[in-house]
Amino acid sequence: MIDYLIQNLWLSWLLVGLVCLILEMMNGDFYIMCFAIGSFCASLASGFTDSVVVQVLVFVVFTVLSIFLIRPIALKYLHKGADNRLSNADALIGREGKVTDTIEAGGYGRVKIDGDSWKAKSVDGAEIVQGVAVRILRLDSIIATVERC
Repeated sequence: MIDYLIQNLWLSWLLVGLVCLILEMMNGDFYIMCFAIGSFCASLASGFTDSVVVQVLVFVVFTVLSIFLIRPIALKYLHKGADNRLSNADALIGREGKVTDTIEAGGYGRVKIDGDSWKAKSVDGAEIVQGVAVRILRLDSIIATVERC
């Protein structure tokens, strides 16, 4: 087995690169991708030379270059707007839903938004009957403050 890998070192580099790509799909920070690029370049270099030292140097050089040159560009374009992306409860503000249980005057009811049911109250304290479309204005813990659309 060892003899086969030594005679076909390009295949070993290729397998290392594929494993790095699989790990990158689970991680997503484009760091392991740089090792995959280095592995693929070393695999190409093994087609031109049998020297393991040269192949390792090609791997190291292309990995380091990828970390400092390719990774920042990839992060810039592929993670654009990630800081401004709303998630969890913040993403519900401004969304529209339907009243499932009548919101009583000065009291509470239930609103369905994207399949989830939320306890809700109206912004002006007025009654909102079942089936009316509403918009979420804010969330106070688990209570949504809504207005008619």
